[in-house]
Amino acid sequence: MDSSSSKSEIEFECFPMFRVLKGGVVERIAGTETVPPSDVPQNGVLSKDVVISPETGVSARLYLPTAASPNRNLPLLLYIHGGGFCIESPFSPLYHPHLVSLVSTANVVAVSVHYRLCPENPIPIPYDDTWQAFLWAAAHSSGQGPEPWLNHHADFGRVFFAGDSAGANIAHNMAMRAGSTTQLSDVSISGIVLVHPYFGKNEPDRLWDYICPSEVHNPLFNPAADTNLSNLGCGKVLIFVGGKDFLKNRGLWYYETLKKSGWGGAVEMVESEGEAHVFHLLNPDCEKAGDLLQKFASFMNLD
Repeated sequence: MDSSSSKSEIEFECFPMFRVLKGGVVERIAGTETVPPSDVPQNGVLSKDVVISPETGVSARLYLPTAASPNRNLPLLLYIHGGGFCIESPFSPLYHPHLVSLVSTANVVAVSVHYRLCPENPIPIPYDDTWQAFLWAAAHSSGQGPEPWLNHHADFGRVFFAGDSAGANIAHNMAMRAGSTTQLSDVSISGIVLVHPYFGKNEPDRLWDYICPSEVHNPLFNPAADTNLSNLGCGKVLIFVGGKDFLKNRGLWYYETLKKSGWGGAVEMVESEGEAHVFHLLNPDCEKAGDLLQKFASFMNLD
């Protein structure tokens, strides 16, 4: 067999997301399409893209309700997309309309983070990139940052982390970092929203083991292994699980683990009966997707 043939052989495949060839080439099967931002309101929401780090390519898509007023700052949502750490982006036709709907319904300012993807960029790079994006956003708390939408419209006393699947995992870990840092004197993390979260329990996980070849008990993936879980840096947590989601039991387990940790906040879990993983992205017009959106929005607007 010649070298070109061996390089085209599959080393690892996680269908229907991606495969890695023995030559090191990553072929993404899904999650590569993009749609542009819009300076014309979509459902009452403007959007634009910003570069956070030219060196790494970390960037974000920002969302602002057209009804926003300089006289009343709005909650700030840092959203982290899912895709197994390996596919998708804030610019995809799945995530862009979801953020437009969420921002319109909740009346919040949103920063949807574009982090570098695994497996080319191994764990913990997606976490570090998201934290860099958060610190960039937090630097606007004085009103002197480079982005006017954040300077003039974001309430840094009401900040939320949220995400779905792998993005929910990252959102949890951002709250863990926030609970252990002294960099955020002017920023308050009110809560986190975890939609169909992708965590590990006490058993191997084929995808995680490939993108992070370390022990199962890595606290990034297994919150029960984190001795500082009680220091989660927010006051409330909302967890969504799907009745037919293959990750449902991991969401339930996270809920129970957090309750037993000694953390002093309030945790709530909502189940969408009969629904599969990220159904709200795949079928956003269904009734239960609307219910999820309304609950998500109200969570960010309740004291």
